[in-house]
Amino acid sequence: MRKILLVSEENPPFKEWTRALRQKGYWTEIFPEIREAAERVLFDLPDMLILQESLSPHLARDLVFALKEDLSLSSLPILLVLKSERISEIEWEDYFIDDFLTENSPKEEVLSRVQLAFIRSQRLADNNPLTGLPGNTSILRKIEEVLESPGRWAVAYVDLDHFKPYNDTYGFSRGDEVIRMVARLLVNTVEAHAGPKGFVGHIGGDDFVFIVPLEVAEEVAREIIQNFDELILNFVNEEDRRRGCLITTDRQGVLCRLPWPSVSIAIVPVWPGRFHHYGEVAAVAAQIKHYLKKMPGSAFLIDRRKEKKKRAPGKKERRQGSQGQKGPEGEGGSS
Repeated sequence: MRKILLVSEENPPFKEWTRALRQKGYWTEIFPEIREAAERVLFDLPDMLILQESLSPHLARDLVFALKEDLSLSSLPILLVLKSERISEIEWEDYFIDDFLTENSPKEEVLSRVQLAFIRSQRLADNNPLTGLPGNTSILRKIEEVLESPGRWAVAYVDLDHFKPYNDTYGFSRGDEVIRMVARLLVNTVEAHAGPKGFVGHIGGDDFVFIVPLEVAEEVAREIIQNFDELILNFVNEEDRRRGCLITTDRQGVLCRLPWPSVSIAIVPVWPGRFHHYGEVAAVAAQIKHYLKKMPGSAFLIDRRKEKKKRAPGKKERRQGSQGQKGPEGEGGSS
């Protein structure tokens, strides 16, 4: 249960807010004194602070600054409660709050702003700082959501091959540019084919995840590969393009030729009842990646194991072969 600390007068409007928040499942507590509330925050950190400025404008401002400057407390969402006439007077750039309410805000608005502040806080805390994409917590939550869905989905794990030697040769700044390019490419492609049903997350480094309806997964993968192989040339100098490879040194200091980065996409179909834990999805993806690493250039591979169907006792199933490059029970494509 999320804890919300209200630093406010105990008058009817705030009591009504408290009742509404409790009915929505939040644990709430009211403190009429800012100093007392500050001690409580340090002793028992809440999940959100709702602070009435008019109790003491200077103390309210000092408390906000103290909390936001503390590394361990800076992510605490703070909603400032203002008198209506104060809204136009506040220097918002200098007041590090997450949202505001007025003292006459109806309870419906309070509930909406509280919910939005929590959602915003989770996104900001989880987002990858380089790409701005949702990070591991959001990815995990989205996969769990898909596992509970009645639909048929594809969870696709994306990573770059030969990215470390590229980073070593061209430098981390250029490597960051490539990562940002991949993020934009994934988002644009997923949005074009899946719209709001799609999801793109950044695990970290050169590893990404996208989730789309199963019926568009292969088309999305093919388009990502085609566009990546064209775009990566913009991040390779003319001399390396002429050679068709990177010249770098291995750990023993020996010169070697390596291809420039390519993209691998491991696609795991998900249907009701196939998986019961996100770790099972990741395990299948790891198997697919093992085969992908053996394929030259950019490629994708999709797990082709079928949904189990009821069959007559003693009747054997025949597994149909599939065309294209594949590992066991898989099918894929490459550039």
